[in-house]
Amino acid sequence: MPEVPDYIRIADDVIEDVRSGKLTAGDKLPSIVELRAKYSVSHGTVQMSYARLEALRVIRRHQGKGIFVTDPATWMREP
Repeated sequence: MPEVPDYIRIADDVIEDVRSGKLTAGDKLPSIVELRAKYSVSHGTVQMSYARLEALRVIRRHQGKGIFVTDPATWMREP
């Protein structure tokens, strides 16, 4: 079975943190540099993770302020 790419694994971890309540709407996510260190991945991998989360409407980027969790009610479905 193929290994899950790092960018998907990171995005899935963020989604799980939201589902579990560890992260809530309005919470600021770690910087790219912080996630690079946490997961030992490249800058591009973290950028791809954030791009995936943005496409899924899980996060919103605010230029100069950071990356924030959106309201889960707008994107999260019951399993």
